[in-house]
Amino acid sequence: MFDYNGVKLTWLGHDGFRIENGLVIYIDPYQIEGGVGADLILISHEHDDHCSIDDLRKLVTSKTVIVAHAQSKNVLSKLPAKELKIAKPGDRLTFGTVTVEAVPAYNTNKFRAPGKPFHPKEDGKLGFIVTVKGVRIYHAADTDHITEMKGMMPDLALLPVSGTYVMTAKEAAEATASIKPKVAVPMHYASIVGSVKDAEDFKRLAKCEVRIMEKEQ
Repeated sequence: MFDYNGVKLTWLGHDGFRIENGLVIYIDPYQIEGGVGADLILISHEHDDHCSIDDLRKLVTSKTVIVAHAQSKNVLSKLPAKELKIAKPGDRLTFGTVTVEAVPAYNTNKFRAPGKPFHPKEDGKLGFIVTVKGVRIYHAADTDHITEMKGMMPDLALLPVSGTYVMTAKEAAEATASIKPKVAVPMHYASIVGSVKDAEDFKRLAKCEVRIMEKEQ
């Protein structure tokens, strides 16, 4: 767990995080052991390692609001959440003291077949900027280094570093020069693809302070 100015950030492994400061917020929980009932859950896109129905059932209650990419709707509508909000890049939503900005996440050079990226821009898959009591947290989700990152200037940037489907450690390090976060946290490694070495390489190359987090046990 990482406490940044009173906002508690916990890495759940892969791209999953919990943010706590009054409200309990989850982003893309995957292969978690359990958890605290969620006030707000953010789902970046429909892939099983980001929109995991088994994991979400451990967190969703009748008070939970879910914000998600449109292609996740059929899966998420099965859950007993208070509300499901479908978002697209550019949307801005407010939940009490928490603001959520949906931002683009897509591939520019990672392909499943020639000309077919794993995460196409036209799909409108999501990253998020979550502002909790003045602390801005950018969760990049599954993306390459894209032009929309320029000048975001969050307090914390949660960036994928494993390559294959997302930025490599080198690409993510280069992206920090555009994003300009105060602290960057590597993610998307040591689960499906990537290893701790990717996180260490990212820390060595990044243009900002880097915090490598331990996965919650």
